[in-house]
Amino acid sequence: MKLGVINEKTEGERRVALVPDTVSRLVKAGHTVMVQSGAGERAFLSDQDYREAGAEIVHDGISMIREAHVLFGVRAPGLENSIELHALKPGTVLIAVFQPLVEKVDYFQALSERGVTVFSMDAIPRISRSQSMDVLSSMSTVSGYRAVAIAAERLGKFFPLLMTAAGTIPPAKVLVLGAGVAGLQAIATARRLGAVVEAFDTRPVVREQVESLGASFVTLDVEAQQTKDGYAQALSDDAHSRELDALRGPVAHSDVVITTALIPGKRAPLLITREMVESMRPGSVIVDLAAEAGGNCELSQPGQTIEAHHVTIAAPLNVPSQLPLHASQLFSRNVVTFFNHALSQGLSVTEVPRQTEMDFTDEIVRRTCLIHNGKLVNEGLQKRLDEERG
Repeated sequence: MKLGVINEKTEGERRVALVPDTVSRLVKAGHTVMVQSGAGERAFLSDQDYREAGAEIVHDGISMIREAHVLFGVRAPGLENSIELHALKPGTVLIAVFQPLVEKVDYFQALSERGVTVFSMDAIPRISRSQSMDVLSSMSTVSGYRAVAIAAERLGKFFPLLMTAAGTIPPAKVLVLGAGVAGLQAIATARRLGAVVEAFDTRPVVREQVESLGASFVTLDVEAQQTKDGYAQALSDDAHSRELDALRGPVAHSDVVITTALIPGKRAPLLITREMVESMRPGSVIVDLAAEAGGNCELSQPGQTIEAHHVTIAAPLNVPSQLPLHASQLFSRNVVTFFNHALSQGLSVTEVPRQTEMDFTDEIVRRTCLIHNGKLVNEGLQKRLDEERG
């Protein structure tokens, strides 16, 4: 197959979909890999690195789009570039993060009209045999680590306990709200830096994982069910009110609060109110990893770091892109593992007529595919489109 790696168009995106190591593996498997010139520069990967891995460097992105059977990207290209959109041939396979629950439905309608096949890597089901393809988990790992680094930089205190001739310095107190992949990585990183860590999650099933990392689990009289993919479900209004009341004490006593709570397709739940921020000690730090979904802190300003009531509130966007090399390496391994799995399930692109062939009996392929040869095959996306049409 002819595979193409596109230049990312999203502002601030520094990751690249394939790195030289995975390109080399694909070339050895018999594929032709074309990489748009400069695709890896923001991840510190040069065109020469890709050449040495066996890739063809293409300067004309439009010609690559027309020629490739499969196009890999980190974030899906937007509708603003109609030239690239109309360069897509029917049957072309697109593999990237498409965010079908939040992206504008017009975009998917336009892709459907081009007759392409779309796989969204953020729709990978969270089952045991797809763990090596789960980009959400990989990128959450990066975000959890990076959140602690941001907090440590902003906090005017040491993280670890220090015993010196001048006296003893107590360790920082870190509270992590949400014990998913990002939260667990934040816990592990803060513990490695020597902080005393507490964590809270509405799912009591994660308590054992929190405690295994050396953190204390904050027990509150609030519990929520989780989806079949392991995500927390939204609380009722009454339960949410009790959750906020119960979090006041732990938030007020913390030097650092890292929030990671997300509900797929919905606004992030509010966990830290203005009054809670006011109760924190001067110099404390909040890192809100849910900023892209509106934020867990009432005072967060997505994409900005502010100071309110003498508390620093960081609400970074696209956190994995801040560590582009390693984030790209993880993403690339996930995406190539998925691609090889799809091939094993019959994925192919025929030339006459130009269309995608594959077997939908496999759960991973079926749930990840949004559009097949121009037909919307994802129920959630189809529902959003029907609602949009009225």
